[in-house]
Amino acid sequence: MTAAIERAAVVGTGVIGASWTALFLAAGLDVVATDPAPDAENRLRRDVDDHWPVLERLGVAVGADRDRLQFVDDVSEAVSTAEFVQENGPERIEIKRALFAELDAATPSGVVIASSSSGLGPTDIQRDCTTEPERVLVGHPFNPAHLIPLVEVVAGQVTSEAATNTAIEFYRSIGKHPIRVRVELPGHIANRLQAALWREAYALVERGAATVADIDVAISSGPGLRWALLGPFVNQHLSGGPGGLSHVLEHLGPPMVEWWQSFETPDLTPELAALLVDGVDDELRGVEEDAMVRERDALLEQLLIAKAHCTNFPTNESESR
Repeated sequence: MTAAIERAAVVGTGVIGASWTALFLAAGLDVVATDPAPDAENRLRRDVDDHWPVLERLGVAVGADRDRLQFVDDVSEAVSTAEFVQENGPERIEIKRALFAELDAATPSGVVIASSSSGLGPTDIQRDCTTEPERVLVGHPFNPAHLIPLVEVVAGQVTSEAATNTAIEFYRSIGKHPIRVRVELPGHIANRLQAALWREAYALVERGAATVADIDVAISSGPGLRWALLGPFVNQHLSGGPGGLSHVLEHLGPPMVEWWQSFETPDLTPELAALLVDGVDDELRGVEEDAMVRERDALLEQLLIAKAHCTNFPTNESESR
């Protein structure tokens, strides 16, 4: 049962791994972490310390303690007593396959091994696992992973239903909002949605329709504010007034389809890349980026607290079965 999970292993402790570590500790788990990078343990403990205040303000479990973190150098040792494994290695399939073969051989029977991969599919990742490939899946979070509730759970061709359900219930038990990705696709769900927006944003810049700063303002001061509260379908439904989504699709659907036909897929040429980078540099000129990130996370914290008190919003949880 997922409620009995008390000990997690974190393999790879970069930005995402450090967030998972802090979140697991805040949920009252024992955590064994490993990473081959020089000085990885000291960096991890500093990152956990940095994340801890906001996690305390959001609410940690009884018994949650940063001293319940153990760091070991050996991957097999890290997972040898784990009840859940979260992997965060490089986004290169040859590395993932080799690492997961090692994890599969060393992890206790029946324990789920989840990859944080942002785009690789679990079927490719589990290919070289010969012990229990059916417990391998993707559990993809969003950065900052200790704050953003979303986690995408993706099963591979041989992943068992039991492993998938265990992962969903475990993530839910530590405060995540898991969604089950029902078809393996490059980039899963949320990254594909982001990529669709980026495609049009890049094309608009390339066509001279807007500057980089214009587009950022268009989203951050426009629909992005609503998207942080409710998803695209519910927002579209609300824009239809009493008629809801049915009214929107009947009256605004045809012109929307015409817009689709005018969309372009830009080539990410060196010239376009330079245009985008220069645009961001211009937009951020005079802005202290570390301070901006701190303010972003502080606002995100306030938003999460406020949303937690909403009683008339959708549950923010998709069907898990």
